Amino acid sequence: MTGILYFSSTGNSLYISQRIKENLGGQIIYIPNYNGDGSEFDKLIIVTPIYSFGIPTYVYDLLPRLNHQTEIVIVLNYGGMVGGADYFVYSYALRNELNVKSVYTIKMPENFTVDFTVPKFYIKLTLKNAVKKIEEVITSIANGETVVPKAKKTNEATYLKNKGNWYIIGERFSVTNDCIKCGKCVNVCPAKNISIVDGQIVFSDKCVACLGCYHRCPKKAIVYRNKKKKDRYLNPNVDENLIGKNID
Repeated sequence: MTGILYFSSTGNSLYISQRIKENLGGQIIYIPNYNGDGSEFDKLIIVTPIYSFGIPTYVYDLLPRLNHQTEIVIVLNYGGMVGGADYFVYSYALRNELNVKSVYTIKMPENFTVDFTVPKFYIKLTLKNAVKKIEEVITSIANGETVVPKAKKTNEATYLKNKGNWYIIGERFSVTNDCIKCGKCVNVCPAKNISIVDGQIVFSDKCVACLGCYHRCPKKAIVYRNKKKKDRYLNPNVDENLIGKNID
């Protein structure tokens, strides 16, 4: 069986994972829920966003513990630019002696929008264009093709520095009076960085910069640096309730 391991906070990686499963079969597993090494699968397909020219903390921590024999395909999605992240991830996998066969990149709508707004027409256009690219990636995987990025200069030092400072993002979150204390932010945070203390939302120092709480608050009550922006993003092609879940 194929294991489709994904990390997603707003649904982009989940959408890609679901499309892969529909065409190739397999079991979808949310990476923060997974404690294995991949040896129970014939093949692993890892679907993850690009964060700051690298990958989310949970994916970065996953790769070193994976079985060295299991064939691995990595599907990266990005909103802005790849910035050498494909070659960095490929190199990182090889440094950990993994059997990585292919690394793909797919452009998806940007969700790191705490400081800027992405026009709705551009989001729709990006989603439309992504459909063809996802189909191409699925066909390539099905055909057993080897696709590896060309050697290039990466931003690994910048990524590692930023990764070490992601906790600061959580410290810059606050809630407005629109907050209804529903607890959704507490439940969707993979890092357990949010709690309700004495009736107040409290952000701790373990933020992994996924922005799930920001985008998925039903009242848009979570704000960054006190900016009361109204636009939020969720992939319209997924059931939000499935984000962060395993799917057999």
